[in-house]
Amino acid sequence: MPTDLLKKRDKLGREYSVRTDRRRFFYPDEWKKFLKLLRESKIPLLNFMFNTGCRIDEALHIRPCDFDFERNNVRLWKTKTKAKKGETHGKPRTISLSSKFTKRMKSYCNNFNDENYIFKGSIQSTNQLMKRILSKAGIKDWYNFSSHNIRKTHGMYLKALGIDVGEICTRLGHDYDTYISHYGSADVFSEKDMRLIRELIDDLYSRQRRF
Repeated sequence: MPTDLLKKRDKLGREYSVRTDRRRFFYPDEWKKFLKLLRESKIPLLNFMFNTGCRIDEALHIRPCDFDFERNNVRLWKTKTKAKKGETHGKPRTISLSSKFTKRMKSYCNNFNDENYIFKGSIQSTNQLMKRILSKAGIKDWYNFSSHNIRKTHGMYLKALGIDVGEICTRLGHDYDTYISHYGSADVFSEKDMRLIRELIDDLYSRQRRF
C-alpha cells in the first residue's frame, strides 16, 4: 500500500482510502499508456469522456440521436442539477467534437438503435477499473484517480492550448469560480506534452481557423 495514501475510518470503524490530490490529471503520455492497457470494450466510454470533458453520468445517457455528425457536435441532455443555484433539473448543453472523434463515434453508433444508450457501466465500476489499470501501468499515485479526473484532464488540455476560460466553463458546465478553484496552472506541461496534447485533441477548437 502506498505510504502517502490517506486512510480514514467511518463511524463503524471500517477503513477507507481518501484521495490526497483531487486536482490530479493525466499527462499525455500517461493517458496513452492507460489506453494501451485497456480492453477494447472499455475504451469507448472513457474515450468519450476524454474527448468531451463530460461527467460520467452525462456520458452514460448518450444515444446516437444526441449526435449531429454533420456539425461535429453532441448534445448532453442528462446533466448535473445544481440545487444550490436553485435548479430543479440540469441544463442540457451542446458541445463540439473533433473531426476525427466524430467519425469514430459515427462508426460506433452504427451498432445501436437511435434511442439506445451506447455506453454501459457505472461510476463505481469505472473508478475501480481505472485504479486497477493505472496501478498496472505503474502510475505512482494511481489511487488519486477516478472518472472525474478524465474531466479535469480535458479542462487542463484546453487551458494549455489557450482556449478562453469562458468557453471552457461553458463546455464543462462550470461557473468561473468553480473552474478557477479546481484547475491548476497549464504551465506545467513541457513542449513534448504540448505536441501530444494537440495530437490527442486533434482539430478541436481549430477548425474555424481554416475558413
